[in-house]
Amino acid sequence: MAKQEQIVIGVDANWWRGAVIYQIYPRSYQDSNGDGIGDLKGITQRLDHIASLGADAIWISPFFTSPMKDFGYDVSDYCDVDPMFGTLSDFDALMARANALGLKVMIDLVLSHTSDQHPWFKESRKDRTNPRADWYVWAEPKPDGTPPNNWLAIFGGSSWHWDARREQYYLHNFLTSQPDLNLHHEPVQEALLDVVRFWLERGVHGFRLDTINFYFADKYLRDNPSLPKELRNDSIAPGVNPYNHQLHLFDKNQPENLEFLKKFRAVLDPFGAAAVGEVGDAQRGLEIMAEYTSGGDKVQMCYPFEMLQPKRLTADLLADTFARMNAVAPDAWPCWAYSNHDTVRHITRWELSDAAARTYTVLLMCLRGSLCLYQGEELGLPEADIDFEELQDPYGIEFWPEFKGRDGARTPMAWVTDNANGGFSESNPWLPVKAPHLNRAVGAQDADPASMLNHYRRALAFRRAQEALRYGDLTALVATGELASFRRMGEEEIFCAFNLGTEQARIGLPTGTWAAIGGELGATAAIGNEVTLGPWGFCLMRKE
Repeated sequence: MAKQEQIVIGVDANWWRGAVIYQIYPRSYQDSNGDGIGDLKGITQRLDHIASLGADAIWISPFFTSPMKDFGYDVSDYCDVDPMFGTLSDFDALMARANALGLKVMIDLVLSHTSDQHPWFKESRKDRTNPRADWYVWAEPKPDGTPPNNWLAIFGGSSWHWDARREQYYLHNFLTSQPDLNLHHEPVQEALLDVVRFWLERGVHGFRLDTINFYFADKYLRDNPSLPKELRNDSIAPGVNPYNHQLHLFDKNQPENLEFLKKFRAVLDPFGAAAVGEVGDAQRGLEIMAEYTSGGDKVQMCYPFEMLQPKRLTADLLADTFARMNAVAPDAWPCWAYSNHDTVRHITRWELSDAAARTYTVLLMCLRGSLCLYQGEELGLPEADIDFEELQDPYGIEFWPEFKGRDGARTPMAWVTDNANGGFSESNPWLPVKAPHLNRAVGAQDADPASMLNHYRRALAFRRAQEALRYGDLTALVATGELASFRRMGEEEIFCAFNLGTEQARIGLPTGTWAAIGGELGATAAIGNEVTLGPWGFCLMRKE
């Protein structure tokens, strides 16, 4: 922690620790100009909603100049705003409003790849001798003309694409229009760090780093080994994507990444900025988180995928996750999330009732780490049911109907009930607003004390008020059937027990004198030294 304290006076370098970060998908938050697509001015108009929720920060998914083949995750200019989202002046106005409301601003940086429309790639593909010839991962074909190795793209097929101009293949871990940068080449690293400096100097407080473990590929381009069927994780596109048939030893997770992250952190520290890395690895997510957050000289946080899986977070899975994390990364600071723009919303994914959803909300607020909430999560939105004709996501179009893609989680926010577009836009939105979302619009919930929205507000306020929940250790996590219990230890001690099932459960309190807290959230108080929890019941107790 000593390193983090050597920051410019007046900057809280630890603002991220225990923070609640609200993710905004800008295409779908608020349209300010009537073109059916959300924009930066629209976000600025709605920041009061996020402040009223009690979040500490916002994370804005990419809004940079892009041909939008992957809706902004294919960047063609890192240092400008795509016209559909507005201008740099609009971003500055957003920053000013967020600062006035006490909200930190994190932006989504995609450093592993660019769009094939980026000037860097246009120059790189011209020939093999131009100044940027080595800025991307190029490779010779095998003697029979086939790709250099067996690597697969997440979006399907080989991760190599033939380019006739250079008579070589280039690497793309995602769409063919998203060529991978060659971070083994020092000028590429310096160019990316200049991008980081550009946005820090513009006032951002941190970054969400897309696919942080994809920055480097094996310099020898060795084949990935196969993965036995029983070890495969098909959470991305269940049963349809052979990507999960490999153990991805060589196309990501390379050791060179650690030194680059140290350089990245050295740029962050003078600004008191923070970063959270997306660890896209089903086999080694927790181990990679440990590596990337160790030593205080790389990124502050990573979020693994343990709580973004199709399987409901049971007491056993919760206990197993923390046991594995404590075994490999006891000092790591995770960033937990149930939902985001790439997954089916957890209300649908886990088939949660309203009561269950409320309990899982409180559970999330009680976990050690920082937290991400995805827009609309606070409304209890289910996954939207999108017809094939309405799909925009290339991933969903490719694997339909076995996998419907990501559009069901990306539909526009519903702000009011008396408008077919939910108050999101004055014209037809880029994705439809479905009736189940209209019924749960902000306007329908805002003034109702019993609404899901106000439950989230109370839950965030409860977390903010308890020092042990934001900063403390988590110990004694035990799973007994569907009952999960643990203690949070800081300047105070809090005992938490959650019944994650539909049958009554009973648990004794730890030794000592305990006082019930969290009644405003629906917590059950103990009688004597024991508490009986009904289905989806929970208890929160502070040691006297």
